[in-house]
Amino acid sequence: MRLRELLDRLLTHEVLTFLAVGGTGYVVDVVAFNLLRSMHPFASLDPSLARTLAVAVAMCVTYAGNRSLTWGHHTSGNRRREVSLFVLFNIIGFGFSILTLVLSHDVLGLTSRLADNISANVVGLALGTVFRYVTYKRFVFATPPSTTPSSAQQSTDLSAREVPVAS
Repeated sequence: MRLRELLDRLLTHEVLTFLAVGGTGYVVDVVAFNLLRSMHPFASLDPSLARTLAVAVAMCVTYAGNRSLTWGHHTSGNRRREVSLFVLFNIIGFGFSILTLVLSHDVLGLTSRLADNISANVVGLALGTVFRYVTYKRFVFATPPSTTPSSAQQSTDLSAREVPVAS
């Protein structure tokens, strides 16, 4: 398979919209993280706190974008469940970012702002993005299965009723 064919198969409208929404969330996240890391009292605190607050703001932006743009045509019917799962999977995805930040900052001793940004906002977010796409598509914004039987099931049911029962 050629590279162009592979890209066409992977970069569907849904994936591109998800990435655009995520890109917007990424900008919000990075700007908020760096603003917080520059402000008192966050500048002297552990960078994980600034990271947590930045992610919370970005999460609001990405939920609204994914709900209305990426999967706007999907109706879950249960917004509370949808938001709960969205938050849960974001917390797990956020864990990738925190884990890479703690590993870089505290374990490896790479404490510069650049190192914090690369570990949290490049490596951690990339891992979290893949996780989020899969879980959003499969669990959060998935259209629930129809409660009406399929036409194949209906014809099977009709056939079963029409078969005479031997006495």
